[in-house]
Amino acid sequence: MTKAKDLRTKDAAGVEAEVKSLQKAHFGLRMQKATQQLNNTATLRSTRRDIARAKTILAQKRAESAKS
Repeated sequence: MTKAKDLRTKDAAGVEAEVKSLQKAHFGLRMQKATQQLNNTATLRSTRRDIARAKTILAQKRAESAKS
């Protein structure tokens, strides 16, 4: 689970890279679920929320840089 405080310390490119890695991880979990190999289905929910958290912070950073 990624913390919002950790994401806020990164620059926009770092947060974007984090979003991409989370999306890859989520895809892998979805494939495991489809092939009946996923034991803990709660990880799907947590990665989905981590992606949303990272995207929100990325949008805030972009809006902040657009103001400046």
